[in-house]
Amino acid sequence: MTSVSIRTVHDTAGFAAVADYFSDVWQTPRSAPPLLPETLNSLAHAGGAVHAAYDGERLVGGCVAVFGPPAARAAYSLLAAAERGLGPRLKEAQRAWALGLGARTMRWTFDPLVGRNARFNLVKLGAEGTGYLVDFYGPMADGVNDGDESDRLEVTWDLTGTRRSSAGTTTGTTTDTTAAREAAPVTHPAPDGGSLARRDPGDRYVWCRVPQDIVALRATDTERALGWRRAVREVFTKAFAEGFTATEMSRDGWYTLTRREDARMEEDARMEEDTP
Repeated sequence: MTSVSIRTVHDTAGFAAVADYFSDVWQTPRSAPPLLPETLNSLAHAGGAVHAAYDGERLVGGCVAVFGPPAARAAYSLLAAAERGLGPRLKEAQRAWALGLGARTMRWTFDPLVGRNARFNLVKLGAEGTGYLVDFYGPMADGVNDGDESDRLEVTWDLTGTRRSSAGTTTGTTTDTTAAREAAPVTHPAPDGGSLARRDPGDRYVWCRVPQDIVALRATDTERALGWRRAVREVFTKAFAEGFTATEMSRDGWYTLTRREDARMEEDARMEEDTP
């Protein structure tokens, strides 16, 4: 794809093309895309941005972003999809647009059970999972999410620099981190009979595994997919309530959740207050 270009969309034909592309990705009728062409037009007119990636004249990706509350200096990415390898270029276009208008962070949500998206967001981009949203959209009737509950992991991306991973790199989980995970006690079993979650004895890390391909599993075994959803939800909601954030995703499908230092200090202080 040497001829790929990223364009900001301003015309009705471009909005219609992006809407059609999203319909194809999310497997909906083109008459009912995730975002209507009129909606894309209105969002752009209101100050948001619709970006499209073209390989020659063939549309191969698209993304949509708007601004959040002014005081937060944050942008919000509503939807993004691209052919393999083009995701970073699309997100970089969003980043440049948002920075140019004064934003310092960008937020969006994704299905936490989709491991490849987690690796893209947490490892390639260096974003951080900062919130877990239970059944965020309610029932969804597209060809990708149908039959499941729509839990989403909210991520926050620092647009001004690169977040370093807990291993000191931006390339993902290291051998040392994997060894620490495998040595940690199992806290939850997975629906497939393996280990779902492990917890660092020092209480700094929680690791949680997701299925290899949740989209394929949903298509063949809805009940088992829902079992994974609820099992992972239990681990994440407890960890987030205790001050953890999602910081990494390994190639073999394990999240690393890292306890924020401020949350850890608050818990230590409470323990001291409770000690007679």
